[in-house]
Amino acid sequence: MNAVNPEGYTTADGRKIGPVMMEMKNITLRFGGVKAITDISFDIREGEIRAIIGPNGAGKSSMLNVISGFYVPQEGEVWFRGEKRAPMKPYQVAQQGIARTFQNIALFEGMSVLDNVMTGRLNYMKSGLFSQAIWKGKAEQEEVANREVVERVIDFLEIQAIRKTPVARLPYGLKKRVELARALAAEPKLLLLDEPMAGMNVEEKEDMSRFILDVNDEFGTTIALIEHDMGVVMDLSDRVVVMDYGKKIGDGTPDEVRNNQDVIDAYLGVAHD
Repeated sequence: MNAVNPEGYTTADGRKIGPVMMEMKNITLRFGGVKAITDISFDIREGEIRAIIGPNGAGKSSMLNVISGFYVPQEGEVWFRGEKRAPMKPYQVAQQGIARTFQNIALFEGMSVLDNVMTGRLNYMKSGLFSQAIWKGKAEQEEVANREVVERVIDFLEIQAIRKTPVARLPYGLKKRVELARALAAEPKLLLLDEPMAGMNVEEKEDMSRFILDVNDEFGTTIALIEHDMGVVMDLSDRVVVMDYGKKIGDGTPDEVRNNQDVIDAYLGVAHD
């Protein structure tokens, strides 16, 4: 099967899926005596859209926090581009080329859209405080280069009209798009999206779905996302891993997952607290 080719494969619609970028090996995460994740393994391939799904309380966000370095698992290993990743700070993970959005919007409400998106370039700002204050030489060149990247992202996500608007004045759907813009400004190789369409209406979901596909297609960005809308997941994803009560109960293509009896039982059974 193409899906197990270690060198990658081409999808039916002509998209290139490469070798494994990130691998989670036997990950177990505990909070006190409670296991949030139990012995889960899966990988993320270069160029794919990889979904992580499951009922509420399944451990999806905890897994995303392990991938992004916010949590360090008590057992198991995280491998990135063929190397075992030691425990590191989130900013060090960002320097590896991993960016994310959050389930609960985490923007600077009093700042403009432009200034919020500029914060996604912090890892690229190397000049000192004094140089930035006088805005000469290297600091000026750095600012111009970073602004060029940010303006391209703003154009790409079609938020030019609100670039100077304070984030606090924006409706929810646009705030979600601004948060995506900030993550894209970091030029990530791996983009993590935690429920990017939560709380959106149908039109906003359609727009966000289009942008996610465009980011993957035009930038070649690998994407891992958590999403509850199964229609969106099945339409967007190349592969899906399914969690339930902190354990993996399914992993495969959308069609394989859709027909997995364990997955059907988890979604049709008693709701989780």
